[in-house]
Amino acid sequence: MTILALEFSSPQRSVAVARADGVAEAVEPNGRDTAAFGMIEKVLAETKIEREEIGVIAVGLGPGSYTGIRAAIALAQGWQLARGIKLLGISGAQCLAAQAQSEEIFGRVNVVIDAQRNEFYLAAYEISAAGWKEIQPLRILPLAEVQSRANADETLIGPEVTRWFPDGKILFPRAATLAKLTASRKDFIAGEKLEPVYLRETNFVKAPPSRTKVS
Repeated sequence: MTILALEFSSPQRSVAVARADGVAEAVEPNGRDTAAFGMIEKVLAETKIEREEIGVIAVGLGPGSYTGIRAAIALAQGWQLARGIKLLGISGAQCLAAQAQSEEIFGRVNVVIDAQRNEFYLAAYEISAAGWKEIQPLRILPLAEVQSRANADETLIGPEVTRWFPDGKILFPRAATLAKLTASRKDFIAGEKLEPVYLRETNFVKAPPSRTKVS
């Protein structure tokens, strides 16, 4: 099974191709200015893999850059329509927990991602050499509550975590990790069911009717 993984949820975008003999990855630190297909073609050329060989596309669902995540989802959906491939979405928090394990960041670890409005997405994991387990699900918390965890010397990781918490550890979700997680999964879904992780309620305000100008 050849896997193409797309992780566009943070300022550092990455693309990876994985199969039984290994993983190849392209990482762009300023990925928001990088064309997705250019990154994909670069990795495919390096691995000498043709587009037709891709059997699964894994997409990082965030939370994070709504535009980046949507772009990755749209690309995956189009690919499935054209080639009939399998799709899988994985949250960025899970991806970061797996990366923390690979970097031997053990114990209670808080994944922290900017949610704007002085709030943060946060999920807590218990991580060891043997694996990782979610102990608090992803939710939105105010700055003060996340700061209290930092003050208690809990480990904080995330894409830009040191902007607010200097003792945190910067860790970006990576496509290579996404691909490795996908290799053991079978819960593939249809493209229309891929949705970004977005915990806020969506509120629509109906616009008032336009005024009729009386002459």
